[in-house]
Amino acid sequence: MSLCPPEIHRSRPLPAGLALLVALVAAGCSGEGGLAPPGDLLAMEQVSPTIRAEPAAPAMFSAPSAPMIASPPAGQVMISDPEAALLPNGPDAPMQNVLAYPVQAGVDMGAMTSALPEGNVDQPVVMGIGTDELRLAAPAPESAEAGVPDQTPETGVSEGQDKPALLAGLLPRFSNPLSRPKWAGGLPAAEKACRQRLKRLGVTFRDLPAINSGPGCSIPYPVEVTRLSGGIEIKPVAKLNCQITDAFAQWVKNELAPTARTRYLSGVKSIRQLSAYSCRTMNSKRGAPMSEHAKGNAIDVGKITLNNGREILVKQPGLFAFRQKSLLNNIRADSCKYFTTVLGPGSDIHHKDHFHFDLRTRKTNYRHCD
Repeated sequence: MSLCPPEIHRSRPLPAGLALLVALVAAGCSGEGGLAPPGDLLAMEQVSPTIRAEPAAPAMFSAPSAPMIASPPAGQVMISDPEAALLPNGPDAPMQNVLAYPVQAGVDMGAMTSALPEGNVDQPVVMGIGTDELRLAAPAPESAEAGVPDQTPETGVSEGQDKPALLAGLLPRFSNPLSRPKWAGGLPAAEKACRQRLKRLGVTFRDLPAINSGPGCSIPYPVEVTRLSGGIEIKPVAKLNCQITDAFAQWVKNELAPTARTRYLSGVKSIRQLSAYSCRTMNSKRGAPMSEHAKGNAIDVGKITLNNGREILVKQPGLFAFRQKSLLNNIRADSCKYFTTVLGPGSDIHHKDHFHFDLRTRKTNYRHCD
């Protein structure tokens, strides 16, 4: 049985509540089943919640795979297929945190990049700052038009300009020991003066590093002597201090060479030295004081060879060896003017075959010539 009357006659305006009731009844009559019984719930369809995916970041453009429209002007890239210019945006090629936009067809890439700060640079970009290899990443944009001279990548100095001098320090460099001051590791003034005297005497020598073989055995500023005045050879070469070398060179030039020419009518060719620097005691005796040889302050002469080939051995001469006896006596007498100690044949058993010369310093300036 339907509750809807066949028609409703409107004779007069209805009150507001009655009009609402009539509207509800009319709405229920429009369906096939009529109004739902009181207390019944309308059927509702359960819908699953939808999670909207986060929009992907815009992709950078790449070289187009589609053919170009036409040859664009220099510095401009015209892309015909916008979809081909997009790079994949996935786990293999994440593009998060990249601010990029798809390039549409007909966009002037030169005009786009010129607006960026990186594309509008007036100064050259220098690479390798903080190292010794500075280089220009790219030349200045308008260096050619402005007439700026080219710069070399290694130094950054324009051609035609003087390169700056590299200063390693304020201290001068000294290669010659004689010109090097003592504070810079050079020689004391006395050592320099001694070497100047050796050069004036015509001595051939070279400086050696300091010798220190132990307590009492050292030469702070040694020299190695090979020849004396007049080309007289020292065999073997002698390691001495400069002071004994100076005294020995003067004695050979002023006394030995003239005496040999007088006695034998020949100059001296070579001198055989038996001992120069040697770390030992006096006469090599145990417990004795250190010898002057241990300081390079003594030299022993065992044989003198003349230019004519004659060899004069330093030993007690024979009964009829008048010239040899006279030469040895002159050597003994004249050498005391140059050395503070002179020992030779007849002094003791230790000096029977050589002359010993040294510059031992004694408190009373006493010279021992025996």
